[in-house]
Amino acid sequence: MWFPGHSRPDADREAGSAVVLVLAGILLLSAFGVATLLLATADTLASANQRDARAILFAAEAGLELAAAELAADPDWNSVLSGAATSAFADGPPSGRRALPGGGAIDLEEIASLATCGVVTGCSPAARQAVTDERPWGPNNPDWKPYRYGPISAGGTAPDTYVVVLVGDDQAEDDADPGRDGLAPGSAGAGVVMLRAEAFGPALSRRSVEAVMMRITAPGGVSAPRFLSWREVR
Repeated sequence: MWFPGHSRPDADREAGSAVVLVLAGILLLSAFGVATLLLATADTLASANQRDARAILFAAEAGLELAAAELAADPDWNSVLSGAATSAFADGPPSGRRALPGGGAIDLEEIASLATCGVVTGCSPAARQAVTDERPWGPNNPDWKPYRYGPISAGGTAPDTYVVVLVGDDQAEDDADPGRDGLAPGSAGAGVVMLRAEAFGPALSRRSVEAVMMRITAPGGVSAPRFLSWREVR
């Protein structure tokens, strides 16, 4: 029975339902807002990661081109291929660990071993000469040596990177000696070397490029590099 001055039961139920609907609407809008914020954040992070990846790749390419220009002016490639000589722009001996600008560290010998044999340690002559899809030249497989290596400060929003450029005898060689550039001028592979640049960014992010170059004489008698092939290493 309903008495004056008291709420009607139906009205109470309607008011309660309205409150539930309002709360449900608020929760739904809040969830939608959070989801939109998360999507926007994820999109921003993905864009930043893509930008950083491109910047790291550009650093690898720039490092390779600088190393090629320096090699073109060096008359003694045998000392480079044997590991006895490095670039004037190396930050120390071609061995040991290096701290990365974005945190973490790398080991130059491990990088060279991984490129040469596919393992970070224990790159024996037999392992170097093993025929694989990546290294199908047997005794003429390159024995990669660190040549130009050091940190690069990109500036702006681009991440700082550490770039290692390795040098190895090219695949056209037939002398079974990866420590020297051909038997004589005019022989197979003489005046041609391979370069491999590894660039490391934040959180050990990594991009690699590889090229084959030869030395040419530009107008005026200046030696310059000519790239015979170029590819990104995946």
